[in-house]
Amino acid sequence: MARKVLVLSEVRDQELRNVSFEAIAAGKTISEGGEVVAVLLGENVSSLSSELIQRGADRVVTVEDKKLNSYTPDGYSQAVLAVIKSENPEGIIFGHTALGKDLSPKIAAKLTSGLISDATAIEVSGGNVIFTRPIYSGKAFEKKIVTAGIIFATIRPNNITPLQKDETRSGDISSLSVEIKDLRTIVKEVVRKASQGVDLSEAKVVIAGGRGVKSEEGFEPLKQLANVLGGAIGASRGACDAGYCEYSLQIGQTGKVVTPDLYIACGISGAIQHLAGMSNSKVIVAINKDPEASIFSVADYGIVGDLFEVVPLLTNEFKKLKINA
Repeated sequence: MARKVLVLSEVRDQELRNVSFEAIAAGKTISEGGEVVAVLLGENVSSLSSELIQRGADRVVTVEDKKLNSYTPDGYSQAVLAVIKSENPEGIIFGHTALGKDLSPKIAAKLTSGLISDATAIEVSGGNVIFTRPIYSGKAFEKKIVTAGIIFATIRPNNITPLQKDETRSGDISSLSVEIKDLRTIVKEVVRKASQGVDLSEAKVVIAGGRGVKSEEGFEPLKQLANVLGGAIGASRGACDAGYCEYSLQIGQTGKVVTPDLYIACGISGAIQHLAGMSNSKVIVAINKDPEASIFSVADYGIVGDLFEVVPLLTNEFKKLKINA
């Protein structure tokens, strides 16, 4: 059954986030040969449309307004609902990001639609689109289908493989004029406290520190390793509570959920709340002085030792590998 699927693209600092391409790939699966329409919101963002086409979108609809330069629930919902009304899709896909988690329930409520959130896999069988999502803090998985109405879901970043970029693809790019009005929230300034670099939620490599780093300065060896591997820095809630780093780096049940290719936990004991945020990483390496630490129960590789000795050794070895590569 061919479907038209609407995909919300996310832009940060005038660049498309990788989850936008993953959402297009998800849309392709759901469409079953139908049309995938990417939605692009913001101010002066139409120049990004061609990349969405090259990544698999069949069409792009842009809504440009200075009021959409920064995300607000009211502004984005007005724009997205206008596109939905215009396109009348059978499916809608958002990324399960901070933006997607905030906006999708609002859109679903306006459409009186169901919503499947945080999907990690999508398959089509017997005419049904089957979504797999984690439950009980990642301890189990459930499969869900939509029996009636719009198929509306959010996908967890780093779980759906994006399509290869094809610069020969072409597609229609159009704009939709939407009056953005009655905003109850106005963003005047965006201040980022987290260090600039790789986006934690989309990073392929994450180096995370816990209470074992002992201080703010204790994160320096981890940052050096992250720089060598092109990864991002994360932290346990214990490290954040102790004031060693910003809460924007927190990974866990009350922080960010990450699923990188490689997760290196340094000085993290492995509380269940932290495991909920990283246990689905593809490869987990744990470094801890305590051989009985819970983190070793989910680790693929464990190193019992002092992180301040082990991490610099790893950094040096990875540098050698890169030089010889």
